[in-house]
This record gives sequence, C-alpha cells and structure tokens, in this order.
Amino acid sequence: MKQTGKHLIISTSNDLVRIAPEYIIYIASDGNYSTLVQTDGEMRMLSYQLGQIEKMIALQLDTDGHLFIRIGKSLIINRSYIYYINIAKQKLTLSDTRTFSHTVSASKEALKQLKELLEKEVN
Repeated sequence: MKQTGKHLIISTSNDLVRIAPEYIIYIASDGNYSTLVQTDGEMRMLSYQLGQIEKMIALQLDTDGHLFIRIGKSLIINRSYIYYINIAKQKLTLSDTRTFSHTVSASKEALKQLKELLEKEVN
C-alpha cells in the first residue's frame, strides 16, 4: 500500500498518537472510548467517541479520508482492507491477505450497504 505522507494525529492531555492511514485497519466504538487496531497488531485505546474520530479523519486526512468508511454505529473501517462480507452471518473480514486478518461484526443493513457501495465502484 502506498504511503500518503499524511498522518492522523489524535491528541489528549496525556498522550498523542500519530499514525499513517494505511496502518489503521479499523476503529471500534467502546462507549465513550474507541479502540484503534493497527496493521502491526497493536491496539490503542483512544479517549474519543467514534463521531469525534470521524471528524478528525475528515479534517486531517483531506482526500485520504475517503479510505475510511463508517459502518453502523460502532465501526470505522479502512476500505483498503475489506476482504470478505457475509451479510447473513453479520461478519466483515478485514485483511491484507498476508500478515493480518480481523473479523468484526456489523448489522446486516450496514453490511448490505457496504456490499452495494463496493459493487457500484466496480461498475
């Protein structure tokens, strides 16, 4: 995956995370917090809600923000890693097919919309 040169910077009073978008697999909501899952297997707890992170992505990453898609209420995923969608089982697998594979749950409706979006991009 190509390096964009841009980084997402998430800063709190105690710490700062600076990460290139291509190293983010997904960000999951966890109440008032969010968990950022990286390609190297690292998981980072962030003291921001998903909506706040969504705004940071839009503001900081400019056109690279299109890499990320909000799925339902609890997930922001990196579209580059969408590997497998199973609507019936409500499963989404995010993988680079070499070094990592993460399966997350999402609503049937959210997965159906994602599948349709990806199908449209092909045509």
